[in-house]
Amino acid sequence: MNGKLIIFSAPSGSGKSTIIQYLLKQNLNLAFSVSATSRPPRGAEQNGVDYYFLTPDEFRQHIANGDFLEYEEVYTNRYYGTLRQSVEDLIKEGKNVVFDVDVIGGCNIKEIYGNKALSIFIQPPSIEELRNRLVSRATDAPEVIEDRVSKAAYELTFASRFDVVIVNDDLEKAQCEALAALKSFLAL
Repeated sequence: MNGKLIIFSAPSGSGKSTIIQYLLKQNLNLAFSVSATSRPPRGAEQNGVDYYFLTPDEFRQHIANGDFLEYEEVYTNRYYGTLRQSVEDLIKEGKNVVFDVDVIGGCNIKEIYGNKALSIFIQPPSIEELRNRLVSRATDAPEVIEDRVSKAAYELTFASRFDVVIVNDDLEKAQCEALAALKSFLAL
């Protein structure tokens, strides 16, 4: 039996990755879809584990080859995308594939897979709280944080296009809501 797809999208700093890491530890036959990006690694991120790190030119070559299920140029020369073949291989193995993608990518994957995919939007309690989280994370320069905060206002307008919206104002509660949504979807 083929696996299903679970799409998580959110503005950067909303807690999406923390929620996904919690879910991956549950017994739900989940496999994480490693995205490709043209940005440099942050902190202890590893190639092939956190992302496939590509140069902008390498990324554009994959686009030209039609290798991506979805991709987005989020900022100038800053691409993110999902390699089609790795996802298809996981689905055929019967794995339930979890995506951590930009809101545009999340909408695109949902459009392609329809009812085989559950799309979940993780929303911060407010833009100001989002800014505070990004600052306390201490991984980005102030101008990058401001770019992310500006983009977040735009990304929040996509929430209604997702199957489930979870406001992450309490991490434990958000994790429980996400787990319940996954269990319900996977039981179908």
